[in-house]
Amino acid sequence: MPHLASETASLEEQLQGWGEVILITDKVLRWERAWFPLALMSVVSFSFLMIYYLDPSVLSGVSCFVMFLCLADYLVPALAPRIFGSNKWTTEQQQRFHEICSNLVKSRRRIVGWWKRLFTLKEEKPKMYFMTMLFALAVIAWIGQQVHNLFLTYLIVSFLLLFPGLNQHGIITKYIGMAKREINKLLKHKEKKNE
Repeated sequence: MPHLASETASLEEQLQGWGEVILITDKVLRWERAWFPLALMSVVSFSFLMIYYLDPSVLSGVSCFVMFLCLADYLVPALAPRIFGSNKWTTEQQQRFHEICSNLVKSRRRIVGWWKRLFTLKEEKPKMYFMTMLFALAVIAWIGQQVHNLFLTYLIVSFLLLFPGLNQHGIITKYIGMAKREINKLLKHKEKKNE
């Protein structure tokens, strides 16, 4: 596996044309201003309302989404320097861009690691793998049957976009801590009953 620094440098080079846009997106996703979560959810909600209103077929929706990505991939590197003036990059901006790229590489490595662990489980404990996969996929299928596809996608996209800000402001850590305390209380209460 290539070294983290070389992977990060390679990603920085690939995303250099997107630097300014990535930095602005990072600020919005981390909620550097109090109104960023509201703006973020407004854009997401408007986008999903338009999809709901237009009701495109899957093929049309995927085609339009990929067309939008292609346009962005062509226009952003060409227009970003004119709009933002990339010669104005400070050391702080370069350092933050490096941190973002490093975090992206680490996230990709984690996902690949989970994927490899899943296949290791398949080889070492096939029955456990089979039962876990069957249960997890049955739960996902049940949720998919209970909740409308577009609304479920809206919830997932909203959570993924709000996650960096929730994490940055300690909200996730706070609620995970509360859940752990409650679970510990229940376990201690159960132990006392058993004694």
